[in-house]
Amino acid sequence: MNHPVSDPAADTGDHPDSPGAFARFGLPGTPGTEEFWAAAGAPASIPAADGGWVTLFLWRGSAARVGFESWSEPVSLSRFGDTDCWFAQVPMPARLRVTYQFLVNDTDDTDDTADAAGAGGTAYADPLNPVGAGGDRSIVATPDAPAQPYWPAVGSDDVLPLPGTRLRWASERLGGRRTVRIHPVGGGGPVVLLLDGDDWLHLHPAMTAFDAAVADGAMPPVTLVFLPAKDREAEFTCRPELWEAVRDELLPLVGESGVPADRDRLVVAGQSLAGLSALYAAIEFPGLVSRVACQSPSFWWAPGVMDLADPLGGPVGGAVAERLRGGADLSGLRVAFDVGEHEARMLPHCGLVEDLAGRAGATVRVSRSASGHDRAGWRHALLRDVAWALA
Repeated sequence: MNHPVSDPAADTGDHPDSPGAFARFGLPGTPGTEEFWAAAGAPASIPAADGGWVTLFLWRGSAARVGFESWSEPVSLSRFGDTDCWFAQVPMPARLRVTYQFLVNDTDDTDDTADAAGAGGTAYADPLNPVGAGGDRSIVATPDAPAQPYWPAVGSDDVLPLPGTRLRWASERLGGRRTVRIHPVGGGGPVVLLLDGDDWLHLHPAMTAFDAAVADGAMPPVTLVFLPAKDREAEFTCRPELWEAVRDELLPLVGESGVPADRDRLVVAGQSLAGLSALYAAIEFPGLVSRVACQSPSFWWAPGVMDLADPLGGPVGGAVAERLRGGADLSGLRVAFDVGEHEARMLPHCGLVEDLAGRAGATVRVSRSASGHDRAGWRHALLRDVAWALA
């Protein structure tokens, strides 16, 4: 994890409290005035001397910090004079897309830095940024981050559309009940099982993105099955119960739903622990899963590592690498691997498993996204890699 420092006067001779302090970001007027707020918008980036970027975050109100998804510790905002303008100029590396939110004091503290916000505070989306991820998160990208076609900008107040078909799945193997939603894209086709399905319904508009990609000819028609998790650690850490339940309970329910769905060409898409589970399913249930798209898969996982002070410090490649060394045959598998460029500690684990999967006979695609461990980066790889898996 990086630890950028907010430098109010970074790369400029202007005093941070001078009237034109933010002119280099294209903002006219004195910060804190109505003229200034009328022109203010989403975080703006300018080139930094080291080849990266300096990005300006603005918050109107009381003391706050800006918190980032995975990439960095929270950064404190500074107050501009005695105004309601709080800001941070955050150094960022090249090629970064990241989810962030403002962590705001629950008191009326008016200290000139936001350290008073402490470790708590209420989380808010950026009201100046039209690109949101759920009600309390926003997304920012450096100017050199690749575009993400088909994903619409969704504001924090927008309600995402939901699939019209809903199943109530009461699983005997897993216990409990969960709501599974199904959406035929382009008339339906191979089943794409989206693990952590609620995130792809309520935070990121996967239904809309897949609709757009299929309409544009970027992938064939598919049937999306949004599978929510009840206990991620229990369900996704290389245990057979989930995949027995998918095979014996969920897919028959999908078949009875009336939605066109080709269950014989199943693509499993998962991220983080769900990415680990997706490849585990392909290894242990080859008759069920022959196509996988996994982003930032948690290949560091092995039994007992969750109890360590540093779970990523265990054996490289974890339990999956050990299983692949044991002679698994992946000759019928197409698997797309993706991990964030800024996930330095994930790269050795993912790199080893990628190599071992290829040696075991899988057809492998490897890519790196302009992100950290963050769904804002995973979503482009999701569309691209599902399309590749079905090619």
